[in-house]
Amino acid sequence: MALGRPARIAAVLAAAMLCGCADVKMSEYRQPETPMKASWSQQNSTAVAPAEAIRPDWWREFRDPYLDALVTKAIANNIDVKILAARTRVASAQIGEARAGALPILDAGAGASFEKSTGQKLSKTFNVGTQVNWELDIWGKVEKGVQAQTAEFNATEADWRAGYLNLVSGVSTSYFQILQLDEQIEQQRQALEKNRQILSIYEAMHKNGLLPNTRVLQQRAELNRLNNDMLELNRARDLTGNALATLLGVPAGDFKVPAGRLQQKVHLPAVPNGLPSELLKRRPDIVAAEYRVLAAHNLTGQAKLAQLPSVSLTGRGGSSSFALTDLLKTFTLGFLPSINFPVLDPNVKARVRTSEAESKLVEEEYRKTVIGAFEEVENALVNLDIHKRQRDELRQQVEHLDVVAAQIEGQLREGVVSQLEVFETQRSLLGAKLALLANHQQILSDTVTLYKALGGGWPTIAVGAAGKAEQ
Repeated sequence: MALGRPARIAAVLAAAMLCGCADVKMSEYRQPETPMKASWSQQNSTAVAPAEAIRPDWWREFRDPYLDALVTKAIANNIDVKILAARTRVASAQIGEARAGALPILDAGAGASFEKSTGQKLSKTFNVGTQVNWELDIWGKVEKGVQAQTAEFNATEADWRAGYLNLVSGVSTSYFQILQLDEQIEQQRQALEKNRQILSIYEAMHKNGLLPNTRVLQQRAELNRLNNDMLELNRARDLTGNALATLLGVPAGDFKVPAGRLQQKVHLPAVPNGLPSELLKRRPDIVAAEYRVLAAHNLTGQAKLAQLPSVSLTGRGGSSSFALTDLLKTFTLGFLPSINFPVLDPNVKARVRTSEAESKLVEEEYRKTVIGAFEEVENALVNLDIHKRQRDELRQQVEHLDVVAAQIEGQLREGVVSQLEVFETQRSLLGAKLALLANHQQILSDTVTLYKALGGGWPTIAVGAAGKAEQ
């Protein structure tokens, strides 16, 4: 049964009142609360550089031109970084797609109809028409969507920065490992040579009845162990080289780093500085996580605004004629404003609840990222502190064994000790030097990890309510 005019007015007013009862309030965006730190626990025990910001090209602090060239090649060719850059371009295009929701839509078309009935002449009809549909963004729903997509775009930019930082860190540590393995392989060759000489002496002593056969067999087993270690070192060198080639965007096996000495080529830089408060605005992964909190905040706002009435304007224009020559002689125009009340649409309210739940999720993910970042910095500082203390102990050990080796050499010339004791002392000295070399590489890697954990050289960014970076 059709409603009368008073009834229709009452229905419209009732719908408006129902929409008015919808919760569309949106609080201002605020950074999610997280546990904070005033300082790092290890700063007193680790030498910290002056307070200037970390350089954007921080890897140059290692003063190795070959490393600089590797980083440049990796930045230009790495596939993962290119994928992240492509995602940034997609997110940028999606901003325009979201903004297009506030623009009118124009459709145009033309057609012809031909009909023939038995005993009747052929009937021909020609038509052309256009239609304009425009939903007015009176509540700002489209703008909220644009703000959300802008925040997502900024998050993908931060993802790219995080990928860039991971890439440079990976190239640096892989390069250091290769140089360490080169030195280990060289020193392993020396150890093998010394132990072959020891075996020769043992075999001569055994022939003269001065040494049991078990001692000879033990020394042969030691040579087996050293040869096995040499094979393992070469395997590790090849695998690390393959990993570095992949980072450089080169097929594994088609690139090889020239042999070098880690302790001669790479300089140990000063420890970079950074405060916990700066970490939240500098680390790309934290910045990306917060931008996604902002995006979810704006999407929740958009979902709430979708509960309000929408106003649309529709305009139609066209012409129809039985003759193509008469098609453009007459026009029909129409204009239809309309208002839609989403009172009984369960999807609208369900979308609000989903958006609010998603906002809570990304907030927790943001807090997880922050807590994990604090742990990474603290671990890097602890590792640096302990490994530097161990370096002092290892240096003293090498110095002491150097003195012992020199004294044993002198005693050998005087006939006080045997050549065998000289070989044993030199083998202990080689072992201590290998440990010092491994410690040197570890300190370099710890320093790279700390640069990365502190956000590299990226500037600090404050996430603004409009979704734009405030640097």
